[in-house]
Amino acid sequence: MLSKDDYLSGQVLLIDKPLNWTSFQVVNKLRWEIRRAFKIKKIKVGHAGTLDPLATGLLVICTGKMTKQIDTFQAQTKEYTGTITLGSTTPSFDLETEIDNTFPTEHITETLIHKTTEQFIGDIQQLPPVFSAIKKDGKRLYEFARAGESVNIKPRTVSISAFEITKITGMQADFRVVCSKGTYIRSLANDFGKALQSGAHLSALRRTKIGDFNIADATSIDGFINSLKS
Repeated sequence: MLSKDDYLSGQVLLIDKPLNWTSFQVVNKLRWEIRRAFKIKKIKVGHAGTLDPLATGLLVICTGKMTKQIDTFQAQTKEYTGTITLGSTTPSFDLETEIDNTFPTEHITETLIHKTTEQFIGDIQQLPPVFSAIKKDGKRLYEFARAGESVNIKPRTVSISAFEITKITGMQADFRVVCSKGTYIRSLANDFGKALQSGAHLSALRRTKIGDFNIADATSIDGFINSLKS
């Protein structure tokens, strides 16, 4: 069992973020539980890379002096698994918003799906989603999007070292992606649909690795809270 001094001197906690939690909510919950367990008035707690509320999986949480390593962890390669739904798009590129357009899918074959992934390997140009937390002119992009205001977004260079389709069920394509910091899997799903001469959106996402950190070694929020009591 870790002590108060352990958390203050610095720990790296691997948490399996549940669906519908923000990364900020997870950080706040863990901070509160650590403070309560050890009667600490103040402790630094932060995460090394945001996960959207609709995504699950690995959050690297740093406490105490280990928060100084957050930038280093954030810069590491990440791995994701998930599902892309073909034939329809949403404004947010995922299930945060409703489907706004549908597209033909009759021409899409399993061979075409697998072949099209090759277009996205290496350094690529990617437009971040308008429903994202990136700041422009002092405002988050999602603030512009929710207000119905158009905004000019510049493409970014990101690197994808692996993009494989692991299962196809109808128009549901399960995938595995290994990518650089700053890659938006929602944007990848949207661009993948365009490359198929159709449309697509992200319908499930799970982060499985950050650098050498693996989801297999992560614990649930409840599991972490119970460890504080033992």
